[in-house]
Amino acid sequence: MTTFPNSPKLVRGGIVLLDPVSAAVRRIIVLQYNPDTLSRTLQSQAVETGGGQNRSEALRLKGPPVETIKLEAELDATDQLEVRNETALAVGVHPELAALESLVYPTSQQLRANDALAAAGVLEIAPMEAPLSLFVWSKNRIVPVRVTEFSVTEEAFDPALNPIRAKVSLGFRVLSVDDVGFSHKAGSLYMAYHQQKEQLATLSQSGALRALGVERIP
Repeated sequence: MTTFPNSPKLVRGGIVLLDPVSAAVRRIIVLQYNPDTLSRTLQSQAVETGGGQNRSEALRLKGPPVETIKLEAELDATDQLEVRNETALAVGVHPELAALESLVYPTSQQLRANDALAAAGVLEIAPMEAPLSLFVWSKNRIVPVRVTEFSVTEEAFDPALNPIRAKVSLGFRVLSVDDVGFSHKAGSLYMAYHQQKEQLATLSQSGALRALGVERIP
């Protein structure tokens, strides 16, 4: 199959895992196929009014909106099986599934370390810290996130019952400066994302009242 010579290079979406302290890149998970749809929800953090609340607060915002993102990633080993890829022949899409599942798993080393602390009688053990996850959907959308939903549907298997086709439903909550502060790496990344939205908004041409069927605001 040939492609049009001037067709743009396909950019993939994916997830980048950073060390939460040094911000060094730990892993890059590139989605095999870009999802056909991406669902985003913005919940405004407006100041509650009414019921005795100060009416002068009606237009005030407590912070950036709570943003959630949902998508469905598809994994398919068919092409790799056709070219006799050794990994696909041996374990199907297990590696790709495991890489995505690592988003919600602590490491085995962390589990053993906490078990050792408990065995030593440590009374207070801090929760295990996960890598900082960045959802990357083009250069215009690089945003720190936390995984909130994760489900897998395995749809086909090889003779050894390794999955060779699967769909992974992912839900993310965007981490804003309200969650991590301004000094955290996630905070600076969020502010860059926020400022980019403002810059993109300036490219949208302002409409005219006449387009809304009115001549002036009463």
